[in-house]
Amino acid sequence: MTELESHLAQRYPAESRHGYSVARLLEEQVAFFVARVDGAPAACGGVQLVGTEYGEVKRMWVRPQFRRLGLGRAVLERLAEHALSHGLNVLRLETGVDQTAAIALYEGFGFRRIPPFPPYRDDPLSLCFEALLR
Repeated sequence: MTELESHLAQRYPAESRHGYSVARLLEEQVAFFVARVDGAPAACGGVQLVGTEYGEVKRMWVRPQFRRLGLGRAVLERLAEHALSHGLNVLRLETGVDQTAAIALYEGFGFRRIPPFPPYRDDPLSLCFEALLR
């Protein structure tokens, strides 16, 4: 989480960063998953269930040394499974415009651009996406 926040802080002003702290992840009951390679934490992501409407992807990150191993897709698949198991068939997310690798991953997974959804607002540095599951 510290690596992700450092990465984002170098690219976006505070008002364009919307990630939850660990305390807020717990407070908001975000289901959070960590992928490991040989025991080392390599990737993570969470999904916050928003009523019966959708799940929101939170804090997706693959550590640089573990990229190109399919871990981002594996984490997204796990988040989708979690949402589906709770009766949700829509995932949404917000990400920064400079997160080109993440955007490619999301689009390859089936996410499409949508207008900002609450609590997000129009921001030239922010993009919102939605994917329909099964």
